[in-house]
Amino acid sequence: MSQIVPDLTPEKDLPLRDDIRLLGRLLGDTIREQEGDAVFDVVERIRQTSIRFHRDEDQIARQELETTLNSLSRGRTNQIIRAYSYFSHLANIAEDQHHVRRSRAHAMAASAPREGTMTRALKLAQEAGVTQGDLQRFFASALVCPVLTAHPTEVRRKSTIDREMEVAQILAQRDRQHLIPEELAASEEALRRAVLTLWQTSILRRNRLKVIDEVVNGLSYYDYTFFQELPRFYAALEDQLAAMEPMWQTQELPSFLRMGSWIGGDRDGNPFVTADALRQALHLQSRQVIGFYLEEIHCLGGELSLDGRYVSISEQLQALVDTSPDHSPHRQDEPYRRAISGIYARLAATAKALGHGEVAHHPAGEAPAYSSVEELAGDLSILHRSLMVNGSGVLARGRLRKLRRAVDVFGFHLASIDLRQNADVHERVVAELIEKACPGTGYAQRAEKDRIAFLLEELRTPRLLTSPYLDYSKETASEIAIIREAAKSHTLYGQAAVSNYVISKASDPSDVLEVALLLKEAGLLRPSTGEMSINIVPLFETIDDLRRCGQVMETLFSMPDYMQLLRSRGQIQEVMLGYSDSNKDGGFLTSGWELYKAEIKLVEVFRKHGVALRLFHGRGGSVGRGGGPSYQAILAQPGGAVQGAIRITEQGEVIAGKYSNPDLGRRNLEILASATLEATLLHTGTPAPRDEYLRTMEELSNHAYQAYRGLVYETEGFERYFWESTVIGEIANLNIGSRPASRTNSRRIEDLRAIPWVFGWAQCRLMLPGWYGFGAAVNAWLQSHSDTGLSLLQEMYREWPFFEALLSNMDMVLAKSNIAIASRYAQLVEDEKLRETIFPRVRREWEDSISKLLAITGQKALLERNPLLARSIRNRFPYLDPLNHLQVELLKRHRAGDADERVVEGIHLSINGIAAGLRNSG
Repeated sequence: MSQIVPDLTPEKDLPLRDDIRLLGRLLGDTIREQEGDAVFDVVERIRQTSIRFHRDEDQIARQELETTLNSLSRGRTNQIIRAYSYFSHLANIAEDQHHVRRSRAHAMAASAPREGTMTRALKLAQEAGVTQGDLQRFFASALVCPVLTAHPTEVRRKSTIDREMEVAQILAQRDRQHLIPEELAASEEALRRAVLTLWQTSILRRNRLKVIDEVVNGLSYYDYTFFQELPRFYAALEDQLAAMEPMWQTQELPSFLRMGSWIGGDRDGNPFVTADALRQALHLQSRQVIGFYLEEIHCLGGELSLDGRYVSISEQLQALVDTSPDHSPHRQDEPYRRAISGIYARLAATAKALGHGEVAHHPAGEAPAYSSVEELAGDLSILHRSLMVNGSGVLARGRLRKLRRAVDVFGFHLASIDLRQNADVHERVVAELIEKACPGTGYAQRAEKDRIAFLLEELRTPRLLTSPYLDYSKETASEIAIIREAAKSHTLYGQAAVSNYVISKASDPSDVLEVALLLKEAGLLRPSTGEMSINIVPLFETIDDLRRCGQVMETLFSMPDYMQLLRSRGQIQEVMLGYSDSNKDGGFLTSGWELYKAEIKLVEVFRKHGVALRLFHGRGGSVGRGGGPSYQAILAQPGGAVQGAIRITEQGEVIAGKYSNPDLGRRNLEILASATLEATLLHTGTPAPRDEYLRTMEELSNHAYQAYRGLVYETEGFERYFWESTVIGEIANLNIGSRPASRTNSRRIEDLRAIPWVFGWAQCRLMLPGWYGFGAAVNAWLQSHSDTGLSLLQEMYREWPFFEALLSNMDMVLAKSNIAIASRYAQLVEDEKLRETIFPRVRREWEDSISKLLAITGQKALLERNPLLARSIRNRFPYLDPLNHLQVELLKRHRAGDADERVVEGIHLSINGIAAGLRNSG
């Protein structure tokens, strides 16, 4: 049942098919040459048998698969896995390049602006009567911030990503240039070299990553994409606005699209994120961005060779020339070069002062370091204004324009690092500090009301709780040290270096006030003036916390002391919503609904108290963790939830998928910005959903919650079923991240991190967190509303963006699931009775969920309305499915006691390949 729409390849997709065939042929040739015909023949036999099994769970095909796989030696098994894994990676590259190809085709054909572009967003705003003043106010206060996070399921090495980017660049060259036969042959040979290098390069890391390795990995995306594409985004947007309205020709946009990071500051359950890790992360980020500036300034000096005998310059530029250490006679008549030499010398001195070591190009002489990034920006603006007023405006629009924007966006810090820690840790730390300073206070035993009163009183006094003469626990000492390190970063790099403190598992007002008290200990909160230098961001994650978040914020806003602190932060309060733990806690449908209701409640509370709401969405890659198309997700928020500002986590393999290709990276950044503009300016007056829709959704959620909890938390033995039928145990031992899979040593699902929970289900192709409970919910609803129930659900799908997005995401998840393959993983459960109790139940719910989804959407097959994803699945799944079959066989061997390291390596390789094939699995 539920076959995906058949392959009817349109003409526009033929180049993609050709690229996939080309890369597949080159990989096949490489395997033959390196491993022999026998290996290639086995690869093909497994693929063909897997297709038969995939089609209808052909039991003969199952037996043939098992026979073939059981006969493979350990070494041969890993060769086969590597073959399929690399095909998945190469198919991804071809697909990404095709997205770029189609975008360029639309641009060349001058097609109507596409959804998710700033051109379309501005056009819609213009048609809706949004004034230029409205746009100015939006850009003046807007904030769009993708936040890169370390991710314990990201397994690719930078070495392989670099080679894959080389393949992408060669494909782009073949597509965009008319190559003569000799050039085509050279191009194919270059591809062959890249594929061979990939084949001979290890996909896996041999050692577990350290936090600093994750920092370095995250920084690579600035070289790939952000340094170049963010300035280009702003330049294109400014030009679009200038073409619409002459007033924009003399204005520069505020830098509302900026980067954030959790890498080096997120210590929730990660003991390796310390004050030293934060210091190193900040240092590496600063070194990366200042190194970029230095190289750009060096190149700019090479370009601006203007002769002072032919051009005039401003008085301010002359002042820069006069203070420049560059006295070379070769440049005595080149004022811009001399001024730029002075800027370079000052920035080189800044790099030295920050401990960055030697710069690539020696400065012309000694110069004072910049005391702030604003000084650097001011000098670059002098260059800009001098060029503009002296007939060289077109020169100002080149490298200098992009550099000035980069300096404004990235500062000396590159990306704002958020601090994050669990509320339970804060409670223990604050309790210890108070008990040390005021023995017998008994803070930990106090009720919430008493805690609030005590914390408010402490926040009013400048007296510190910490003392250099007292000894503290390792946990407390570490927490205080990292907050003090954040304070130091403000002095070194500016306040934007560390600007947010996220509280995981926030559930009470005291959770927020405890962080405020800790900030005071480092001078980041000053009682005498009521000022705070960091935003405190409660993260509401569980179902109960989401239901209570409105009341928590109401209580905080009712405190004059807290409102004073907010005023020092521009009367803006950020709230983070956690998709991961709410899903693990209550299931996909209930999680989505409780998040939606929480936003409605927050909008009401914030409006009542006159506080601006900034939402931070903790979205993972998978739908089970809040993933799915960003544009639709932002527009599906309730009215008033997007108030010109939004932050969204970008995680693991999603970062690589979105931002390793510069063209796709620019597109994904633009999607976030355009959706935020539309949601803010065009959807503010969107009517609330009909009460009937809300009541229906509440009832569906209740039924889904009961079904999900009944399976996951109330079925005896389910925990064991999960650990035995997935690769969760093996994932916990992978060298793929610095953070443990569980918050404690327990195997309880409650203690398991949401990422490996979702990732484990994705690997076995069941995708349970992304759909379980939906079929049961709709069945229960239809039983009690048999007359009009289905028609109402169909209407909700057509008319309500939230419900449409919910079902669209589930459509994607179900299409990527495979119950036949999942049945093979179920066989890994040793207890036959447990297996036969749970898997048939899961299968029925899977079937029900698909049938109800199709009935509501009116589709005849999954992904009928998403032909791009349907095409992607057709292209990759014949090569993905065999990896699952191979993984099952390896898990059997490993769990039977085969300790050969090649078995473990094979499991790790298969995890990599399956994650690559699914693309958004964690």
